[in-house]
Amino acid sequence: MQHEFRRRIWMTLIGVTVCGIAVGLFSYADFGLDPFQVFAHGTWNLTPLDFGTWYAVLNAAMLVVIFFVNRRKIGIGTIINLFLIGYVAEFSEWVLRRLAGQEPGIVVRAVFLAAGIVVLCFSSALYFTADLGVSTYDAVAITIDERAPKWKFKYIRIATDLICVLTGFALGASVGVGTLVTAFFMGPLISWFNEKVAIPLRYGRDADAAAIAAGQKMRH
Repeated sequence: MQHEFRRRIWMTLIGVTVCGIAVGLFSYADFGLDPFQVFAHGTWNLTPLDFGTWYAVLNAAMLVVIFFVNRRKIGIGTIINLFLIGYVAEFSEWVLRRLAGQEPGIVVRAVFLAAGIVVLCFSSALYFTADLGVSTYDAVAITIDERAPKWKFKYIRIATDLICVLTGFALGASVGVGTLVTAFFMGPLISWFNEKVAIPLRYGRDADAAAIAAGQKMRH
């Protein structure tokens, strides 16, 4: 148990940090915002606040809701998401612009978009499965999945992403190709990485525990 908990801590720290790098890749590709950012920008149009302040208010409100609905999803991963992931994303994008150029061609952008989505899904699977706290938005689909076992996580995630995209777009936020690709592929890819990488990594040689966890995730 002690070894498993240590693995969970490392999975959380590495997963959330790599998520920040993936967001930097996604931002550098410049094919549109991710679904939750589209929602945040759309709802921001309804307020007199600057975006940074509104984004903090939105996340704080969602954090309060998650606290009362499923507080087990609040932990070290949540804290890192709220306070550090933005800086990691900003730094990784800065590094990319220094190394790959300020205005990359469309082929380079497409490569970074694909890499960003794959890396984001891989890292998300790591810290989701570690179960030491997730971001406020990620907690939504995970909580619905736990409360509605007949629904598959990958479809729940597609649904929540599309709701964010449609709501944000209706309120004036811009939507790009990367937004739509992310909305349709994040759920299935997270599920795949969860089954193939994250669960085996968390439980290691404990085949029985891994089998139980995999069985619980079959609906994914």
